[in-house]
Amino acid sequence: TLINTLNAAGAKATFFVTGTLYGCIHNQATAVKNAYNSGHQIASHSWSHPSNFGSLSTQDLTSQMQRLEGALNKIIGKKPTYMRPPYLATGGNVLSTMRTLGYRVITDDIDSGDWNGLTAQQSEQRFQQAGAGGNGHIPLMHETYSSTVNTLVPWLINWAKQNNLKLVTVADCLGDAGGAYANPTVAATSTC
Repeated sequence: TLINTLNAAGAKATFFVTGTLYGCIHNQATAVKNAYNSGHQIASHSWSHPSNFGSLSTQDLTSQMQRLEGALNKIIGKKPTYMRPPYLATGGNVLSTMRTLGYRVITDDIDSGDWNGLTAQQSEQRFQQAGAGGNGHIPLMHETYSSTVNTLVPWLINWAKQNNLKLVTVADCLGDAGGAYANPTVAATSTC
């Protein structure tokens, strides 16, 4: 599994999870708990991943985030403080609403393109073009694609080691290791 691959390499990742995009999150509770218990960061990516996330009302954005928070309260007992907006949409009410809800909004600086049909080899080229300098990278990758899990991630682990980079959570990358979670503000829920 992806968690086993990361753990074996001493690598950490941030998983931006949804409530219902790939089936009900409660059906994946064991995988989410395993990632969390292994030291990977669990972060929010909205309840249903709406395509119009950037144009939702404050009320609808709040509902998207609080429904997921309730599920994650049940699964890991914490409220993530980091979120990645669907489609990286930060317009409209997104930033102000996320700030009010206590979230740090994360986008990316390398898009693997796996969601858009790029092969693992094409994704690798994007990392190579971005280079290994600076303060590192925050990539956009999806564990729902087997080529990402089975080819790109092992390659990335090796590439990072060759370039003296360390694979860490987003919170660690941003110097906020203790700030990835807060106490839940929404009651635990167990249904989708």
